[in-house]
Amino acid sequence: MDTDRGGRAAPPTAYRHVGPPVIRAAARDAPPGTPVASAAQLSDRLGRQPAPAGPFTCTVGTDGVLRPADRRSEHVACAGGGAVPGAGEAEFARAADGGHRAVEASNPSTGYCPDTACRPAVAAALERAGVRHPGGFTYAAVFRRCPECGETSLTRKGFFVCVFCESEPPARWNAGPPIA
Repeated sequence: MDTDRGGRAAPPTAYRHVGPPVIRAAARDAPPGTPVASAAQLSDRLGRQPAPAGPFTCTVGTDGVLRPADRRSEHVACAGGGAVPGAGEAEFARAADGGHRAVEASNPSTGYCPDTACRPAVAAALERAGVRHPGGFTYAAVFRRCPECGETSLTRKGFFVCVFCESEPPARWNAGPPIA
């Protein structure tokens, strides 16, 4: 965990919604994701099904709590419109001990465009909910905002080229203003 100069845990970076305003407006009336802060809450959310559950749209609230929602949900709705330390998708399966484990965990959210550095916040939220996880993202989305045309692109396999104007986006995350 990152610490400040005094050795205290540094707060996680949170991401604001940077997607289209029309999606943010439409999401205002949608139900938020279900807060899941324990294994029991996750089991209640997923039901007692033995088959894999998901994938779910997921966000991590600034309180560190995982919030899964139906996959067709917008991340901004799942987050209740707020900033998030992490956003993406997760798929769960029944673990041998009767709990659940995350078989997939990723960060693709075109509404928040979180950096891959949000992984620790996602891992901590899963652990808080008693969920074993892959340890890293099973798919890591890399978002960059093009300085030439202003569009946001999803880079593939380290190929940093804007899909809209073919300029070269920066190597460091710049998809939106992070907040602490």
